[in-house]
Amino acid sequence: MSESNLKTSPAKRILVAVVLLSIVLVWTVPTLGILVTSFRDPADIFATGWWSVLPHKTFAKTEELQLPRETDPNGPVEIEGVTASFEEWRQGVALEDGRELRWYGNKRSRRIDVYEEKWVGFGANLTLQNYRDVLSGGTVQFTDANGNTIYRQGNNFSSAVLNSIAVSIPATVIPILIAAFAAYAFAWMEFPGRKPLFIMVVALLVVPLQIALIPVLRDFTRWGITGTFLCMWMAHTGFGLPLAVYLLYNYISTLPRDIFESAYLDGATPFTTFVRLVLPLSIPALASFAIFQFLWVWNDYLVALVFLGDKNRVVTSALAAMVGEKGQDWHLLTSGAFMSMIIPLAVFFGLQRFFVRGLMAGSVKG
Repeated sequence: MSESNLKTSPAKRILVAVVLLSIVLVWTVPTLGILVTSFRDPADIFATGWWSVLPHKTFAKTEELQLPRETDPNGPVEIEGVTASFEEWRQGVALEDGRELRWYGNKRSRRIDVYEEKWVGFGANLTLQNYRDVLSGGTVQFTDANGNTIYRQGNNFSSAVLNSIAVSIPATVIPILIAAFAAYAFAWMEFPGRKPLFIMVVALLVVPLQIALIPVLRDFTRWGITGTFLCMWMAHTGFGLPLAVYLLYNYISTLPRDIFESAYLDGATPFTTFVRLVLPLSIPALASFAIFQFLWVWNDYLVALVFLGDKNRVVTSALAAMVGEKGQDWHLLTSGAFMSMIIPLAVFFGLQRFFVRGLMAGSVKG
């Protein structure tokens, strides 16, 4: 093959860059919209799109004019030399100097708002009140697009976040420890039935968890642990172990045999070898599975709904309840949705440098 064929042409590189950029934009723009909407005032959300927070030129209210009480709104009304009906003033009337006058509210208000076109900078009218309302378990007060004051019960989302953390961290650490022991045994220890047992573990990867929910729930109910964090830890550990064992086996089996032989010659026991050598050398694989397991447990809704119910709501259950109770309150939904993304993003970016190394381990030999 010639050197020219090995090199990628500039047109192909540009095409690849455009495709990748398009994919990034498709995924990033909606996320950015959720983030911006979560900081906006409810009235602004219904009035304009989230992109209106970017610097742009718009009509902004600069002054309020109060008409005399004797002004009759049922007939033509003259303001600053311009005569128009109430409906026209309500829609807005442009003046020669570039200003726009709008009648505010109903006919009895007799108030005219003056708008002038001006540049609005980034972040106009952003607020943290939405996040305070979502985290609060008390009464939430806000104003809708029509200026009406609405009172709603808060969702106490902070409790759901703490419950998700209480479920996700043990449900990630426990299967990693068990799977690391099992993968080490399958890779480097000789015992009867090793290969059939490993085949059984790998075969469990194709078993959908949905068919095991009802039998497991019946057992948990008989033991009296339904609705507790313990049953969630046990369920996620059982459902996550096959993939964990398979991933860690692929990595641990590629470790050099010399280090194990040297450890045995120095009198190290299998447990000491595992703790002192295997675990430190397997950090990339452990981190890659930790990302998978944590994201799966954090974003899980079905298992939490079956085993926890409403007793200890996690983030996914709290979001589903918000959609049903406050489906029209976009400022609360977007705040809750983005809060549910913060911790998984932190975990992924904290461990992502190990991600590819852990996944590729054992895929190429020789």
